[in-house]
Amino acid sequence: MQHLTLNNGVTMPALGFGVFQTPPDVTEQAVTSALETGYRLIDTAAAYANEREVGNAIRNSGLPRGEVFIETKVWISDYGYDQTLHAFDKSAGKLGVEQIDLFILHQALPSRFDLTQDAYRALETLLADGRVRAIGVSNFMPDHLDHLLKQASVVPAVNQVEIHPYFTQPAVRAADAAHGILTQAWSPIGGITSYRGTGTSTFDDPAITTIATAHGKTPAQVMLRWHLQQGRNAIPKSVRPQRIAENFDVFDFQLTPAELEALDNLDTGTRGGPEPTAITLEAFGRDIPEA
Repeated sequence: MQHLTLNNGVTMPALGFGVFQTPPDVTEQAVTSALETGYRLIDTAAAYANEREVGNAIRNSGLPRGEVFIETKVWISDYGYDQTLHAFDKSAGKLGVEQIDLFILHQALPSRFDLTQDAYRALETLLADGRVRAIGVSNFMPDHLDHLLKQASVVPAVNQVEIHPYFTQPAVRAADAAHGILTQAWSPIGGITSYRGTGTSTFDDPAITTIATAHGKTPAQVMLRWHLQQGRNAIPKSVRPQRIAENFDVFDFQLTPAELEALDNLDTGTRGGPEPTAITLEAFGRDIPEA
């Protein structure tokens, strides 16, 4: 496993396992399969409603706590200084841990950026208190980062955003790099282009399948290798043990510069997830249950 060093010196696996939209009743088995395969970074979120099952799988794996890097996210309904401190208690309680390795804000809240800033200030407190090892953000655009950093005392370690060959977000990646923030890719193999797409999905793209055939790999493996070679963290998801193992088998080949460029050139500029500017409490707010 390759590791990446965050801007505060903490290291994290370059490849992780995600559980977005994984139902609670299958999450524990999926995470168990991932840990047995060799994944040591598990990404979840309060809004996914499966933190408890993630914690159960990690605890029952028999692995020392220090060997598994746990990442979770605060939902916008829990933004605000005191509310976000309590959000940590809820997430840590469900996960069954005292310390979370990476704790991030799930979205920017443009219409109430004061709450976003207060929530981030709470993350800074949690970091100073040692309750989290690193803090970050998710789905933050360059202007959100600029706005946040006007008041923040700690630069986010990570910005988790939608990135796959059909949506590469060069402006976000450039802003992250300028601030020393690691870009983490959700939907890294373009799964969103299958279940929300209206045309060709990344899995069927001729350019990707051609590269995959040349290396004796799958399109998913090629896309994950693309992320790794460009210095990004990637968190693919699956509930099938065979696919979970397949997505992990990406450390034994190299893409050429021309192949990396070919993948870069597939960018359509079309976002699959919600527009960051459209995130409001009225449209996306939901109660996050207590631990």
